Amino acid sequence: MRYPVAAIAAAWSVLSWPVASLAGPPASQTAQPAPTEATPPRISPAAFAKSGGISGLRLSPDGKLVALKGRSNDHNMIAILDAGTRDVVASFTIPAKSQLAWYRWAGSRRLLMSFSSTTPFEGDDVRVTRLITYDLDTRKMSTIARPEMGFEGDDVLYTDPDGQFVLLAIQRTIYDYPSVWRFPLDDTAARRSVLIQPPQHDIWEWYADDSGVVRMGLAFAGRTTRVWYRRADGESFQSIAKLTKDNFDDQIWSVLRIFSGSDEGYALKPDDSGRVALRKFNYATRTPGETVFAVPGWDVTDYDLDKDNKPVVAWYTDDRDKVHWIDPAMATLQAKLERATKGKDVAILSRAKDDSRMVVWVSHEDDPGAYYIYTAAGRSLALFSQIRPEIDPATLAAPKPFSYTARDKTVIHGYLTLPRGRPAKNLPLIILPHGGPYWVRDKLEYDGDVQFLANRGYAVIQPNYRGSDGYGDAFEQLGEGQIGRGMQDDLDDAMDWAVAQGIADPKRVCMIGASYGGYAALWAVIRNPERYRCAVSFAGVTDRKKQLKYNNRFLESGEKGKWRARVTGAQDGFDLDQVSPLAQIGKLTRPVLLTHGDQDTTVPFNQFTALRSAAASAGKPVETLVFPGEGHGFDKPESEQKWYEALDAFLAKNNPAD
Repeated sequence: MRYPVAAIAAAWSVLSWPVASLAGPPASQTAQPAPTEATPPRISPAAFAKSGGISGLRLSPDGKLVALKGRSNDHNMIAILDAGTRDVVASFTIPAKSQLAWYRWAGSRRLLMSFSSTTPFEGDDVRVTRLITYDLDTRKMSTIARPEMGFEGDDVLYTDPDGQFVLLAIQRTIYDYPSVWRFPLDDTAARRSVLIQPPQHDIWEWYADDSGVVRMGLAFAGRTTRVWYRRADGESFQSIAKLTKDNFDDQIWSVLRIFSGSDEGYALKPDDSGRVALRKFNYATRTPGETVFAVPGWDVTDYDLDKDNKPVVAWYTDDRDKVHWIDPAMATLQAKLERATKGKDVAILSRAKDDSRMVVWVSHEDDPGAYYIYTAAGRSLALFSQIRPEIDPATLAAPKPFSYTARDKTVIHGYLTLPRGRPAKNLPLIILPHGGPYWVRDKLEYDGDVQFLANRGYAVIQPNYRGSDGYGDAFEQLGEGQIGRGMQDDLDDAMDWAVAQGIADPKRVCMIGASYGGYAALWAVIRNPERYRCAVSFAGVTDRKKQLKYNNRFLESGEKGKWRARVTGAQDGFDLDQVSPLAQIGKLTRPVLLTHGDQDTTVPFNQFTALRSAAASAGKPVETLVFPGEGHGFDKPESEQKWYEALDAFLAKNNPAD
């Protein structure tokens, strides 16, 4: 079903469109909270849940259109708007029981999207991804797939800049090595697809250069990875390296850029300090060259290139996301935007190819944020949408960085948020671990759960426990095999720090989290009931063995072993059941609120139903809440409101702030 353009336009007509010159800040977003010790007013769950209705703005390469995700008539949709007038050009509904994984432009007249869903296979659930394209000229949606395909259908190696075709790595069946196919981006995709790289024994990952030539493959066999490489199309692949755990660098393969007709490129590689830097790199010899950009004490996380394949920007995170523009003109614009928004965090999310128009995100840890459109011709910002329009930033709390020393002398960094208007002494405490647990971290940014809890009178701690991203390879490796063990120790030690500081009352502590954080909350009250009064889990893993099996079903062969080793570690005799809430449910004595979306494709819904059934059979104190139609997060404001209402009631009953 497709909704009429008029209906979408009406739904968003309430959004204002003030224009601000870069000479001064947009007044609605830069007002600073007045210093006060008064307790702020209680903000309703509805205000924390109500959004501007849109997210994920992406400008077309010509800068004329903007694609975004929104809701209308209780349906999730993608809409394409005129970037200058905001008139809706096209819209379509996201398929039922599917999760939108990502979307991007393919040229300026086609949108490329990845959808995921869960389907039964051999008595268990598996995650399936498929690629869909939407053509603005024909108003048609087409599936980019072959009649016979494995589970993964969105491994895009290359997208034609004009939007005519993509290169896609797919398996014929789940038992075959992947091959690379060229698919036209129209409704003839299946019948006009062309095989350009046949499968090769043991090669599970293919890479293409900036002109669409397949240049590299990774062959996984046992504990080794062999790199196959060629310099140009028509040449044979040659084995150039044999990698083991000791010399395998995950950072390279996740963000490599290979250039047509050259062995030279760029990669993220550790420098002499051990931190990841942007460096020149020879792919034929796997030799790093000079450092282009590095940040003392922090990892560079990503970078981008201009049309001449020269680095233009790099990103990193210290306590907040940072951008370093290598391009002088963009560096000047970034500085002007930051001055105009006075103390807010500014991120340029999307740019037209000629930089005539940009999507700008303005936010802060105590400001939910807003989308703006920057137009170069008028040097102006136009407010597109506020994210939480009913929340006054002046009423929110200000998270601060802190650090503590864990029991094994490892220094752990994190963020502490204190409720406003209350002395920082003997407060009720919430430990709020992030998801992941790997390749993720907390940072200084707006977090609705943090602000909701602080508004209710709780101190909130977000520890970046061992294995968290951004603190260097050595810290990340400390997390290997430490799920439910060393990672959990770090969370307990955060509580001890807050108690030792006099901030927290040790008799009023709960743990709350989502995804891995939800697992950690469940495990906290089972492993250490003497510490915690209660736990709340959203989309948490309850059976670690089953989740490992589920993840492995859509990992390539060689990745399975590496992921299993990262999760389980090398300790002899260790069994994941030892740290699984489901297997240890008999030990539960503390109250738990267990919640989950029934369309989750990241942590499947059966993780929830298994624990719900086991808890009921054992007579354990578990309350449950299901969010129909939701995945690994919230798309519907009404679902998010129910989450906050349930959280409010559960904490008032089991760990009241007053």
